[in-house]
Amino acid sequence: MVLGLLLARAGVDVTLLEKHGDFLRDFRGDTVHCSTMRLLDELGLWERFSGLPFTEVRKAAFESNGRAVTYIDFERLRHQPHPFIAMVPQWDLLNLLAAAAGAEPTFTLRMNTEVTGLVRDGERVRGVRYRSADGPGELRADLTVACDGRWSVARQAAGLRAHDYPVKFDVWWFRLPRHDDTEFSFLPRSAPGKALGVIPREGYYQIAYIGAKGSDAQLRARGIEAFRREVAALVPEAADSVGALASMDEVKHLDVRVNRLRRWHCDGLLCIGDAAHAMSPLGGVGINLAVQDAVAAARILARPLLEHRLSGRDLAAVRRRRVFPTAVTQFVQRILHRGLLGPLLRGRDPAPPATLFRVIDRLPWLSVVPAYFIGVGVLPEHAPAFARRP
Repeated sequence: MVLGLLLARAGVDVTLLEKHGDFLRDFRGDTVHCSTMRLLDELGLWERFSGLPFTEVRKAAFESNGRAVTYIDFERLRHQPHPFIAMVPQWDLLNLLAAAAGAEPTFTLRMNTEVTGLVRDGERVRGVRYRSADGPGELRADLTVACDGRWSVARQAAGLRAHDYPVKFDVWWFRLPRHDDTEFSFLPRSAPGKALGVIPREGYYQIAYIGAKGSDAQLRARGIEAFRREVAALVPEAADSVGALASMDEVKHLDVRVNRLRRWHCDGLLCIGDAAHAMSPLGGVGINLAVQDAVAAARILARPLLEHRLSGRDLAAVRRRRVFPTAVTQFVQRILHRGLLGPLLRGRDPAPPATLFRVIDRLPWLSVVPAYFIGVGVLPEHAPAFARRP
């Protein structure tokens, strides 16, 4: 959606195909980072965004010797106009972006339109095949951009292969009601083989349960009562709320993948976001990297598209720009997987070393380092001049 908005503001004819009739998917990248909010500022959309219902995450802490030690402090990002992470329903953000893009005469959004394959002319991709309420059809274009996630149909049809990195955990998302008289601590909780994180939302808590990869069937076989007991043991203050979980159908499984395409394009097609590089949910950075990919792609490709001279070199330039921040972010995520989640899944204490706590406690300004990495990211992008609005 971000890429479509930016290219449409450059005057490029854009058609965006959305499989569903709305954007109401739960637990799908609800974090909006500092650099993304700065982008919304540059696009003239901050006022509209600030009217959406969202909660702010300004700090994160671990418990050490009975007290909380802040290890991530977004408020120290003083150069950022919005030094926090906004937790906003993704459908609200997508509706906002769709409305802004719809104001551009060259933008078309087609809902209930599912891509089923690619249209080819020899080795060149000329567009997509789709299925809609009116039946099957074809849409031809100078460039097809696959933004359809880690299970990308377009990427698979193009034969682009990703290198997968080993991941030993999965995440199960669910929500519990948030009452005025009961506040949950946001400190991560853990027990041998599992962990739980609490994210405050408007009217409810979004909760991530972390366990061993491949254990979804086993978790569901134990049933909702056993799951409620596990959650209550990890979060005692939730004991009166876990009854709100009616069945395991309300617990959504995320098959965590970390991978990256060696090549992000073929003739006539480009992959960005999760279609090019699936990220771990650790830090919630996947959506931010996808947005940054879109901004870089718009800046690099707008003129060649307008002048109908798009080449493979232009598409390769998008990867050259974005592969470094992607690789660095995935590298750090994999280190954290081994150092924190690896011990957890082996039944050991997943807490960071006591030495690290002491250092951060004595030098609290160090909390700006992970804050920058998560909130701003490696090589953040700015809106190109043609897309900016007051």
